[in-house]
Amino acid sequence: MYMEHPTKNDQLLLKTAILQFAPVWEDTSHNLVRIEKWLGQLPTDTHLAILPEMATTGFSMRAAVLAETMEGDTMRLFQQWANQYNVAICGSFIVQEMAAFYNRFVFFHPNGQVDVYDKKHLFTMGDEHRSYTAGTKRKLVEYRGWKLLPIICYDLRFPVWCRNNLNYDVLLCVANWPAVRSSVWNTLLAARSIENQCYTLGCNRTGEDGNGISYNGGSKAIDAKGRIVADAGNTEQTLFVSLDKSEQNAFRAAFPVLKDGDGFTLL
Repeated sequence: MYMEHPTKNDQLLLKTAILQFAPVWEDTSHNLVRIEKWLGQLPTDTHLAILPEMATTGFSMRAAVLAETMEGDTMRLFQQWANQYNVAICGSFIVQEMAAFYNRFVFFHPNGQVDVYDKKHLFTMGDEHRSYTAGTKRKLVEYRGWKLLPIICYDLRFPVWCRNNLNYDVLLCVANWPAVRSSVWNTLLAARSIENQCYTLGCNRTGEDGNGISYNGGSKAIDAKGRIVADAGNTEQTLFVSLDKSEQNAFRAAFPVLKDGDGFTLL
């Protein structure tokens, strides 16, 4: 459960639940049932629930078979649950628009608002670029006075795309990151936190997918100094972590490296 901050203004806290689990391969209906069960068990003061990349299918390249529209059951149900449980819910799903397919991060606000981000860096070694269309724009999500920048898995390797010239508070990475590269996952999460002076939340899956690729979780929260705040280990579980903006703001004020960063424009 969440660590208590009795002297803190609630607006300075973000009580987050990171749902680390093994999606059943290409079985959206089964995964939706499991996810609803977990959401219903969250503490009532949870602000944000995070799901892994392609949370309802696993990292499948069968986009034409598995994709839903923005009016499909997944969108409808997550909007319903965000309102019902009064919690923001986010993760990525396979979405079709016209003839294109996207690995799309969707952030469902409890009030019905929806923010979306399409994965920019498609994993070419897994042929993701052959099945999906890359996104072109970053998306800043504002929620409860916090600014969050969503990225998806492979995006984590690209520091320019993650660069904090948007004054965001949290870098939010949802992933299907294989166990064989878990040391890289840990290193990059910490690096992005340090260089951007922000919390980084990484939500990864466990288990084995339909292609025989193994995943060992390692979902975690890292603070602006690169310290691990919470770690889910390698089993299915819900990792609870309470982020404190006042501590992060104080560190940025005392050690303001961001103001000395190099300027650039993303084309």
